[in-house]
Parts: sequence; structure tokens; C-alpha cells
Amino acid sequence: MKFEQGYISLRGMRFHAFHGVLPQERVVGGDYEVDLRVGYPLAKALTSDQVEDTLNYASLYSLVEREMKQPSSLLEHVSGRIAEAVCKAFPKALSIDLTLTKLNPPMGADCDGASVEIHFINDNNN
Repeated sequence: MKFEQGYISLRGMRFHAFHGVLPQERVVGGDYEVDLRVGYPLAKALTSDQVEDTLNYASLYSLVEREMKQPSSLLEHVSGRIAEAVCKAFPKALSIDLTLTKLNPPMGADCDGASVEIHFINDNNN
């Protein structure tokens, strides 16, 4: 059996944050959900059973939490900040897939949320 690719995922992270274009969003905030999948070289961790050979998901969560606390107008901006922070904190990260959803967006629509989905390749690994 040959190992090809591994991922660390955090799904359904929920935050109350103050992102948005409308002034009221910066005052009262809103609820957000983040799904994050990071491609990472996990081959060594498969046999070593050592946390230093993998991406620590508690550290990854703390990073997302920190970025969600910084208000931005656009979900795209928050997403870009999270991706940059992941690459900086975890230089071995190969790729990042992130979905950031604003739950109950203030646009008068009956929907579960408005989302931004991004996919990054860490080209610093080449």
C-alpha cells in the first residue's frame, strides 16, 4: 500500500464574529461556520504515533479563532487571512480548502447562509 495524500480537517467550527459591510454587522455581529481542510505530509505520523509528525488540530483551531476575532468587511478577506496564517504557522501545509459561511445573512433571503469557498496551494513548498 502506498500513501498518497493526507488531510487534517476541522468541520463546523462556529464563531460569533463582527464581519460585514453593513454597520449593524460590525456592532451586533453574526454567526459564522468554518470548514477547513489542510493537505499535510502525514506519512511519518502514520507510523510514528507522534504529534510532532502531524499538524496539531488544536493549534489549527486556535489560529482560525484568532483570525475570526479580527473584523473584516468581506468573507473573502477573512478567508485569505486564515489561509495566509495557516501557511505561515505550518509551512509544510500543501493545500488549504476553506469554506466560510455567514449564517442568516442580512439580505432578506430565506437561506441557510452565504459562503465563500477557497482552495489554495502552498507554492512555497516547491
